[in-house]
Amino acid sequence: MNYSVKNIITYCFFLFFLIGEVLADPLFDAQQAYLTGDYVKAKEIILPLAEEGNVLAQYNLAVIHISTPDSIKNYQEAMKWFHLASLQGDADAQVWLGVMYDQGQGVTQDYQEAMKWYRLASLQGHIDAQFRLGVMYDQGQGVTQDYQEAIKWYRLAAEHGSSGAQASLGIMYGQGQGVSKDDIRAYMWLDLAASQGVNLAEHGRNLLAEKMTLFQINEAQKKTMNCKNSDYKNCD
Repeated sequence: MNYSVKNIITYCFFLFFLIGEVLADPLFDAQQAYLTGDYVKAKEIILPLAEEGNVLAQYNLAVIHISTPDSIKNYQEAMKWFHLASLQGDADAQVWLGVMYDQGQGVTQDYQEAMKWYRLASLQGHIDAQFRLGVMYDQGQGVTQDYQEAIKWYRLAAEHGSSGAQASLGIMYGQGQGVSKDDIRAYMWLDLAASQGVNLAEHGRNLLAEKMTLFQINEAQKKTMNCKNSDYKNCD
């Protein structure tokens, strides 16, 4: 997962509105330290805010701990601060926490805990969490394998532009997993993912096309255009 330091990088222009002028300067100073590679200083600046319970500072501190060079990376500290931010309902932190449990980073690998945090973030509409929850159901990790539930979460993420979820839906339609086999819809979802640069989806779409009639391909391409033009609201 490749999130930048939230608020330190993304929200600087909104800090006065979000958390007031008092907190703006420390976060701005931490931003400058982080961008210049002075990670120790960045952590020192932001730590007091995190200890006071500021959720944005907690999330940022965790990301700094996990995104620094390997020699000073600290998964345990990242885990600690992601957990605290997650308890305050921060969806990005919940996804990160799920990833760490999923991959066993700074903690014993635990798919059920990963599922827990992915689900909480998914219910807040977090697209990456929805995709990851779909993967867990698809692969039966931390839960009984359930293709229909996988389809449900993939679809939610795909309709918000997740290329990974679109590719996964294409595969499931192509194989008839959790849904009736449908080469036209399989082509459509693979085509949508391919248009976002997913090379495996492009390869899969091209292989699928070899087994389809020209009429089927034309129908699938029409569906792709309808889906795109409707901003993923008309993808049936």
